[in-house]
Parts: sequence; C-alpha cells; structure tokens
Amino acid sequence: MSYTAFLILILIVAIALILIVMVQNPKGGGLSSSFGGGGAQSLGGVQNTNNFLDRTTWTLAIAMFTLILLANFAIPREGDNNVNLNNTLDGIETTAPAENTSPTANDSIK
Repeated sequence: MSYTAFLILILIVAIALILIVMVQNPKGGGLSSSFGGGGAQSLGGVQNTNNFLDRTTWTLAIAMFTLILLANFAIPREGDNNVNLNNTLDGIETTAPAENTSPTANDSIK
C-alpha cells in the first residue's frame, strides 16, 4: 500500500473521529453544562447509543494510531542509498586566522 493511500485513510479516520466525538453527549458537566448541556443528555435516551459511540470512538482512535504507525514504514526512501557524505568538504579553502591584536579601549569592560 502506498504512502498516499495511508494519508488518505488517516484523513478519513480523523474526520470520522471528529464527527463521532462531536455527536457524543457530554458526561462530565464541564463547560457544556453551563450552556444548557444538562438537559441535552436526555435527547439520546438509550444507553446503547452511548455504548456504540464510545466503542466507535475507541475503534477509530486505535485505527488511526495503527495507520500512522504503518504509514511510517510506507514513507518512500529511494534517495537514501545515494547519499555520500565522504566528500562534502572537498574544494573548501581555509584561511589562516587573523593576527592577535590587543584589545582597544572600547573593548574593555568597566
């Protein structure tokens, strides 16, 4: 499977994960309860819906983690074999350092 296919799958899973998380009802109160989220928990009505959303969230998170790890192995590395670092300093001329001169009056620390 190519690297591009992994990237497309990761994007699809990421969008699905965002949508599933946004559909879930808040459980802790937090910021959403101050905006009237307390009454919204009764909209779903069925506990099975919450279980399905929880399981789907975990499944998508694990799938994303797995896809990211697999995409790491699919990264194209064709140019790595042609790297030659032995001759990188050829043609560079070095110059002798400048003569040591005594510091001037402006260089001293007072």
